[in-house]
Amino acid sequence: MTTYIALMHYTDKGMGQIRRSPERLDDGKKLLEEMGGSFKQFFMTIGGYDIVLIYDAPDDAVSARFTLLLGAQGYVRTTTLKAFPEEAYRELIRSLG
Repeated sequence: MTTYIALMHYTDKGMGQIRRSPERLDDGKKLLEEMGGSFKQFFMTIGGYDIVLIYDAPDDAVSARFTLLLGAQGYVRTTTLKAFPEEAYRELIRSLG
């Protein structure tokens, strides 16, 4: 599994329907599980982003499909980062020679 970090902003539609946000969160968890992934951590944040989601997905295509489906609903806009855990980071640095 690969880890991804999604940084999210609520859209105007998302803010207008904010009271349903917990239900949409549950739906998002279920959607990702059906795609073979899982939520690792979810945070509502104050500052540059409204939500930070850390999740695992089988590959980049599944991650892209998941975030596109979220965005298509119109409640959030996402910026997604592919995350490398510490061991992968160390291996990459060692491979530099």
